[in-house]
Amino acid sequence: MGAEALRGGETVFVLIRGWQRRYWRERSKAERVELQTLVTWYVTTWVFALSWLALPLVGGLERRPAPTVVVVLLLLVSALQCAEANRLTRPVLDHYLGRAELPVRALRPAAVLMGLALALTLALAALGGADAVTIRLVIGAALMPFGLLYGLVVSMRVFLRRSAVLALVLMAAFAWPDPDPAGIAMVGVLTGFGVAFSLLASRCGAWTLSVLWEAERAREVEARLAVAEERLRFGRDLHDVMGRNLAVIALKSELAVQLARRGRPEAVEQMIEVQRIAQESQREVRDVVRGYRGADLGVELAGAQGVLSAAGIRCEVSGEAGGLELGVQSVLGWVVREATTNVLRHGDAVRCDIALEAGAGSVVLTVENDGASAPAGGGGSGLAGLRERLSAVGGTLEAGRVGADVFRVTAEVPLSVEEVLA
Repeated sequence: MGAEALRGGETVFVLIRGWQRRYWRERSKAERVELQTLVTWYVTTWVFALSWLALPLVGGLERRPAPTVVVVLLLLVSALQCAEANRLTRPVLDHYLGRAELPVRALRPAAVLMGLALALTLALAALGGADAVTIRLVIGAALMPFGLLYGLVVSMRVFLRRSAVLALVLMAAFAWPDPDPAGIAMVGVLTGFGVAFSLLASRCGAWTLSVLWEAERAREVEARLAVAEERLRFGRDLHDVMGRNLAVIALKSELAVQLARRGRPEAVEQMIEVQRIAQESQREVRDVVRGYRGADLGVELAGAQGVLSAAGIRCEVSGEAGGLELGVQSVLGWVVREATTNVLRHGDAVRCDIALEAGAGSVVLTVENDGASAPAGGGGSGLAGLRERLSAVGGTLEAGRVGADVFRVTAEVPLSVEEVLA
């Protein structure tokens, strides 16, 4: 019996870990915040229905047939309200964020259910089936599911104006069974509380999500602009190198042809010069392609630390890049860039440690972060490209998990690298 319970517990644990990896850890931070907000709205609707409607009614019900029937109907309508509110929460949020249009009549069933719940509450008050405090709580519970939705559909001004009209109507309606001024005022207060809570819970939460998604889109635009800028720089450098050298090669080749036709020995010298310029062009193109021009590992390390810190990830850098060959710095700079990008894109890192250590004949760069998720494995196209770059200069790259959620990238290159075209 104990073994079966243990196996059952292990199964539940595996299912929870699988759900966490599939539905949580693979989502971006903005998607996680949105999911958490939606779940909070779903639960809030049912919490108010339970604490403000179901429990007070069951505890304070007058045990007579007519009030009992009304309460049963009221509980049923409240459950339908919550279910309808949960069904519409996602479409309403998508409408607010500008992702999709919401049909004009989408909220009509929710409005009808709210009206029916208020009508049943008024009937319960007229029958004397519950005390005054319970009636007021039930009014607030009946308003809440629709208010959470309606606050995202119309403007704040329209929402407040129509809520004020509804408050006056409810105060007048419930003054009929209970003309007590304090009770009438309490109806208005609870209506106002429902309005304020709906705005705070739905409108403020949705506005926060909109700002978060705007920031997410801004980061994507910034990344695309950085890529475009790098392409422009690459194209400009390549044009500067190849344009001049190809013009010289064409001119000297034409001169060599003319000299060869005349039987002049200078043609050989011109072709030797063409060969030299072609080799020089090859080296310069290699420098452009591999980013050797102006490469500075120290700048890359400082930039990675700044970007990660701005993203809320604690980053510590150890080791000095000064004194290393330009080729070594460039290769390791690419490793720093790719590893930093992986930390930002994948997982939910809290810390990232970057260590640079120079040995007798090689330099080792280690980038280690926690919060690693499944997509950050060692088979990505970015890491595959780094392996090709490193192997071209006699280096190696290892990437993979170390422990439960730690991901480590280790690059090792010789202290003196041979410049070959990747």
